[in-house]
Amino acid sequence: MKKKWHKIFGAILLGLSVFLLAGCGNNASASSESKTITVGSQGSDLEIWQHIAKSSQAKEAGLNIKVKEITDGTQLNKATTEGQVDVNAFQSWSYYLAYNKQNPNGKLAALGTTYLEPLGIYSNKYKKVSDIPDGTTIAIANNPANTSRDLLLLQKAGLITLDKGFDALSNTKDIKSNPKNLKFKEIDDTTGPRVLNDVDVVLISNTVALDGGLHVLTDSIYHENVDQSTKDNVNILATAAKNKNNKQYKKLVKLYHNKTIQKYINKKYYGTKIEVNKPLSYLK
Repeated sequence: MKKKWHKIFGAILLGLSVFLLAGCGNNASASSESKTITVGSQGSDLEIWQHIAKSSQAKEAGLNIKVKEITDGTQLNKATTEGQVDVNAFQSWSYYLAYNKQNPNGKLAALGTTYLEPLGIYSNKYKKVSDIPDGTTIAIANNPANTSRDLLLLQKAGLITLDKGFDALSNTKDIKSNPKNLKFKEIDDTTGPRVLNDVDVVLISNTVALDGGLHVLTDSIYHENVDQSTKDNVNILATAAKNKNNKQYKKLVKLYHNKTIQKYINKKYYGTKIEVNKPLSYLK
């Protein structure tokens, strides 16, 4: 009788062990499934991340990506800090710094670098910067981040000199020297190609230039290159400050720089999104 109870008790223990192991296995399986990462973006960056989300490279990396479009940069950053978006892909380092400065209670953290999209100086009238005469009117962007970037490029081209403390929120009031007495007309920076026949010189961002049928590397009379003077214009992936050490989010940076993904980007955008695969310390 005693042996019989031992057998029954042993069978119960064995069954309970199998049940517990099965439960643990299910939990392990559930935890191993990658959480969906929502990437917020806009414009050409949106197209890139839609491609990446569907790619075999994302699947191989174990990343389940959903892409959400938010066309206003400030709202996109706000959505990121509030958790409606996990990671965003649209802004330059200087835009990121300016946003954090203006929003100390809702800061972002940079995850890694992606590319530099060169800003160009365009003209239908002049073939090179040195041809630009005194008193020329130059059209520049009317939004803070791009206004400062435009002026920095004009300084790099040797047309003006800026104050020592010039930063991402500076503007034409911070021009120290203007030897050619250039005049500045602020325009909606999405209209650059359309005003090219109305203004002698226009500064146009690459995304807008491409939409207008212009290629910054061949059609501009002067453009940015990847060097220390343009590091603030390198684009980044950003997340809410509390997520700065999230390993899954950091995988997105590595995925962006995958050789196959880069081949797609170079072909689609004619080599105008210049890859910048640098540590964040490069930008600081």
